[in-house]
Amino acid sequence: MHLFTKSISRRAASGLVAALGLLAGCAQQPVRDVPVPTTDQSALGRRGYFYAGGTWVGEPGKSTLSGAMFVEVLVPKRTTHPWPLVFFHGAAQTATNWLGTPDGRKGWADYFIEQGYVVYMVDQPARGRSQYVPKVNGEQVNYSAEVEEFQFTNVAEKGTWPQAKLHTQWPGEGPGKGKRGDPVFEAFYQTQVASLSSNVETQQLVQKASVALLDRIGPAIIITHSQAGPFSWLLPDARPKLVKGIIALEPSGPPFQNTITSTAKARAWGVADIPLTYAPAVTDPAQIATVQQALPDAPDTFRCILQAEPARQLPNLAGIPTVIVTSPASYHAVYDNCTSKYLTQAGVKNELLYLDQKGIHGNGHMMMLEKNNLEIAALLDRWIVGNVK
Repeated sequence: MHLFTKSISRRAASGLVAALGLLAGCAQQPVRDVPVPTTDQSALGRRGYFYAGGTWVGEPGKSTLSGAMFVEVLVPKRTTHPWPLVFFHGAAQTATNWLGTPDGRKGWADYFIEQGYVVYMVDQPARGRSQYVPKVNGEQVNYSAEVEEFQFTNVAEKGTWPQAKLHTQWPGEGPGKGKRGDPVFEAFYQTQVASLSSNVETQQLVQKASVALLDRIGPAIIITHSQAGPFSWLLPDARPKLVKGIIALEPSGPPFQNTITSTAKARAWGVADIPLTYAPAVTDPAQIATVQQALPDAPDTFRCILQAEPARQLPNLAGIPTVIVTSPASYHAVYDNCTSKYLTQAGVKNELLYLDQKGIHGNGHMMMLEKNNLEIAALLDRWIVGNVK
């Protein structure tokens, strides 16, 4: 027994020496980084994903699920805020908008994780990681590089709206910045995907899936951008007790009418394309009487179309802290005041926050991706802390 024990001990010692030698060798090897942009994740505790909503469609034997919405969740190691943030991207976008920037810098998701928020990010139904079902979902649209240069990048400084010349924050360097051939622009354009061409279908799908999302996760603050703007009003209309705050980043507008890229009628329900709960009740959007301002609120802005008085109210949105955020060089600078004014008229107290009035200059429509994106994120954090109780 004694000899056997000594033999085991010698073998164990020999193995330990070999293992220590191997570890020492590993320690001497240089650490190889990956050749793509990455960001520090030390504040992240857990992450996961799930799908919200969805409806079975198709005849027996050929059924599929339509309308399910992909949701990614990031949980900090230390949660310090009571309400999570739910991010909704705009047209042609996905949740990659919040994960990073096209030139490889930290995105808003990591920033807000570091501030102690739980973060949810969605891919809208029928887009990105949310299944598009042919013959069930409607037509899709892709946007050309030239369209996105015109609307989003520093090339837009030649845009048709007067504020375009103020744009300085689009990332990248050199004379080709912001257009085809520029690696930063092409990294951005690679993130663009096909999206539903129908705003009505989009809003119907997102409202239904988002109700399922809020019913599952509980009260939250919603942050929407651009084409997702109507979700700012449709979600609290459906679940007023589950929306604790609304941050609408340049929401689709102005009420009832497109401008800049189109002059067609839009958003028949004022700030949405599908029904909202008005008081007195509205069963047909034609019942909403409108009038257009004789003069704009300020130079270089749109003449707002508002309700004729007495204005119908949006009772389910009343009392929810709401802010509309507008960049100084964006085409939204022409008309976001109209969205704010319409909501105020309908009994929805809101703040219209112009970035340049807070000392943040040079931004266009894609503020979450631009050079000073984290400065804007910090401003939103301060707004939440000061307004969402």
